[in-house]
Amino acid sequence: MPRQNILSGSPWEDKMGYCRAVRIGNIVEVAGTVAIVDGEKVKADDAFAQTNNIIERIAKVLEDAGASLSDVIRTRIFTTDITLFDEIARAHGAFFGDIKPTTGIYEISKLVSPDYLVEIEFTAIVQ
Repeated sequence: MPRQNILSGSPWEDKMGYCRAVRIGNIVEVAGTVAIVDGEKVKADDAFAQTNNIIERIAKVLEDAGASLSDVIRTRIFTTDITLFDEIARAHGAFFGDIKPTTGIYEISKLVSPDYLVEIEFTAIVQ
């Protein structure tokens, strides 16, 4: 089966040797993605806005891979503060309330920058 690499243009893709998503056959795996913290709409202390930003951006990545959020079967959510669960869950639920992929949420000690509160990985199967 052919492999389709979906690049986002992030400088980390070349630096680390990865791409935002890979599609092989009907399976799409999306790399861990953090928010674009702009200090206005998405702030370093706003887990809801960060989660929302991540999922909105990944919807476009999935589209580039010939998929959509409705094809997502699993999300893996990493946070540096599990007490933010309600805010993260509210944003996740706004997108996935009807789709209901399997998910896990894990507290970790830190992400690549202290501005990031949330990182999410996605798995999709195109039907």
